[in-house]
Order: sequence, then C-alpha cells, then structure tokens
Amino acid sequence: MKSVEYRDLGCMAYGECWQLQRTLFDGMLNRKEDESQSAGTILFVEHPAVYTLGKSGHQENMLISEEYLKQLGAEFYHIDRGGDITFHGPGQIVGYPILDLEAIGIGLRDYIDTLEE
Repeated sequence: MKSVEYRDLGCMAYGECWQLQRTLFDGMLNRKEDESQSAGTILFVEHPAVYTLGKSGHQENMLISEEYLKQLGAEFYHIDRGGDITFHGPGQIVGYPILDLEAIGIGLRDYIDTLEE
C-alpha cells in the first residue's frame, strides 16, 4: 500500500517552503514506479506575513504597494499556481499537498470534490 508522509514544518519563510514543494514535486515526477511506496507528502506550515499572486490573478487586485508591504514586514511573491491574491500569516496553518493521485487511486475531480467537502 502506498503511504503519504505528513511533515510539520513549524514556521518557515514562504520562499523556502515553495522551494521545498518544487523539490518534492520534481522528485515525485522523476522517480520510478516501483522505486517508492510513497504516494506523496503533505506539508503543514505557518508563514510569516506573505501575499502571493497566482498566474491567473491580476496585479491591480493587490490594493497596497510592495513598498508598503515591506514596511509592514510582509513579503510578496508571484507564483506559478492558480488563484489571485492570497494572504498567509502568523497563526494560520497552511497545508500543501504534493500527491500522486494515481498512486492513491483517485481522479482529480474526485480529489477536488473531497477537499471541498
């Protein structure tokens, strides 16, 4: 049976966590089918104040300047995922699933529906 690893990263800067996610994803893509019993990893993390803008987002939806964000001690990232402006900050636990849905035996639509439930 394939397993999913859960990692509690504590508090980690967004950029460092984003790099870890890409490394895990690339590793999953490059492994051989029988090489691993892992179906992926779910990361749990808290970030210092950060705003992200996804590839389908619009810069004009960010209502404050990057300079003002810096004054507040917040970071700003353009990311390669969907979504618009998203805030993550202290006290908020974020989950990042990096999963091989085929290995788990669930299709994308069913996975999304399950998350929404």
